[in-house]
Amino acid sequence: MQLPKHVIIKEVGPRDGLQNEKTHITTVDKVQLVNLLSQTGLNYIEVTSFVHPKWIPQLADAVEVLQEIKRHKDITYAALVPNMRGLERALQAEVDEVSIFMSASESHNQNNINKTIVDTFPIVEEVVVGAKAAKKKVRGYISTVIGCPYEGYIHPDKVLRVTDKLLEMGVTEISLGDTIGVGVPTQVEYLLEELLKRYGAENFAMHFHDTRGTALANIMKSLEMGITKFDSALGGLGGCPYAKGASGNVATEDLLYLFDEMGIETGINRQKVLEAALFIEEKLGKAVASKQMAIVRNERSANQL
Repeated sequence: MQLPKHVIIKEVGPRDGLQNEKTHITTVDKVQLVNLLSQTGLNYIEVTSFVHPKWIPQLADAVEVLQEIKRHKDITYAALVPNMRGLERALQAEVDEVSIFMSASESHNQNNINKTIVDTFPIVEEVVVGAKAAKKKVRGYISTVIGCPYEGYIHPDKVLRVTDKLLEMGVTEISLGDTIGVGVPTQVEYLLEELLKRYGAENFAMHFHDTRGTALANIMKSLEMGITKFDSALGGLGGCPYAKGASGNVATEDLLYLFDEMGIETGINRQKVLEAALFIEEKLGKAVASKQMAIVRNERSANQL
């Protein structure tokens, strides 16, 4: 098996992880979470979202969080941006990189963005042009690349249609999201085979939710296909407000265990990620979903006996 010697992990917990949580996390605690993650060796943290607070109340303090975090010069601090108003606020907060988003599934796009895919393209393009004019890189999320909660299986042609358009706009990287966590390795292989006929693997990152426990298997298949960039969230936090039943992202610490034990370099300290996961677990007042955190809790319980 040909595997890469080094991979890049992009931490999305502070945004994608917290956006679906009902327990309110204070601005101070969000800043502390990002600061803890900044000490782990990560070089990319998606901090927040500039989606209207009416839709994502948890992240209403996006400007404040970005302005108050302690920045490290070798870390990209990114944020999700839906439109030009969001871009204005993101630039005001001195975001390093802008993330735009849409779906491969028409139904999910309508539920998530309240627009058709065709009608979403001009809005996204306006953000891309504006961000690039401000000398910011733009990352593109494509949701429901394997399955949709409304339409079922999504054919790679639908993903390719959106990919073509986003890359034409000047998006520098596409994050392919299995939003509801239904994908299995054979489907991942089929999707990537189609995309990699047209584009290099460096154009893509994979974003797997672990709803059915297949995220790590899908990541292994992606590695075999030449992908070296992966999104994850500490503690396995996450979920999609517009995808019923979707659980959290693959946990950063579980992904690190896999890569560490396989001798694949990440530059990230797993113990420090666990400390950050413990911090947010305490603030949420509930156990997070990662396997590594479950081991930590079991060891602590055993030591107390």
